[in-house]
Amino acid sequence: MIRFYENASGFSETSEWHPRCWVNVIMPTTDDVAYLTEELCLPEDFLDDISDVDERPRLERNGKWMMAILRIPVYESGRDVPYFTVPIGVMLNGDYIVTVCNFRNALTDDFIEHTRKRGIVVRSSVDFILRLLNSSAYWFLRYLGNINSNMTRYEQALRASIRNEELLNLLNVQKSLVIFAASVKGNKMLVERLKRVRFDDIDTELLEDVQIEISQADSTIAIATNMLDRTLDTYASVISNNVNAIMKRLTSISIILMVPTLVASFYGMNVDVGIPMDNPWAFPVIICAALLVTILVCIWLRKVRWL
Repeated sequence: MIRFYENASGFSETSEWHPRCWVNVIMPTTDDVAYLTEELCLPEDFLDDISDVDERPRLERNGKWMMAILRIPVYESGRDVPYFTVPIGVMLNGDYIVTVCNFRNALTDDFIEHTRKRGIVVRSSVDFILRLLNSSAYWFLRYLGNINSNMTRYEQALRASIRNEELLNLLNVQKSLVIFAASVKGNKMLVERLKRVRFDDIDTELLEDVQIEISQADSTIAIATNMLDRTLDTYASVISNNVNAIMKRLTSISIILMVPTLVASFYGMNVDVGIPMDNPWAFPVIICAALLVTILVCIWLRKVRWL
């Protein structure tokens, strides 16, 4: 789907392309790809790079075209890992500003709405990339808040009852945090790359703001990742201790049940063990002896804290 936006006081949609307008392409169809390559003469290898979901952030040139790839966060319910990141490409060539993303995302719509509310005028193509990076940092932090809420809920469920479902949910949260951390670091490297490339029209104040926002997202994700790693290690230790406690109790029960069985086995042999078979007190004596030994074993197991 292709949409055209002009920037006067924020981005507003227009019906057709004109110089300096923004061409926003989400989930491009075959016709969209044909328009980009034939009408706008966009290099096909740029589109191939964007179609790779694992493409890393970078800055690249191809003739008169320059492409910046950054990673943006996306949420899709129903997935094992609902929070993940996808690449979005920003292609620049004089009057052309083209963005291509193969996934639906909330970032671009929010970016457009934000420019309208604030009346933001994008003065250059590099300014556009920086503002998009700034918006990505905001959405990383926003989704991170949701992830932290989910993590707290899963931890509370684990305190009540340790089940595989909650542990797997925490594992999926950990995957999201790892993906977010790698993507933010890639965007951070892209900002450093933009600093090294000499742009006459770069906004140094905006650049500093973007660096601060991305650094904040990076540090916040790192803190959440460390906390989750320690939480999982703690629950792994708890599970191990619980298993050990259960095995000790089962072993204690086995020992207790073995004692009367052993006594009965001795007196069930066809040999003289000191009590005549015709003695009316034989059975009560054997039962009492088995109970006495069993009680002594229970006392000993309690003393060594196996019961």
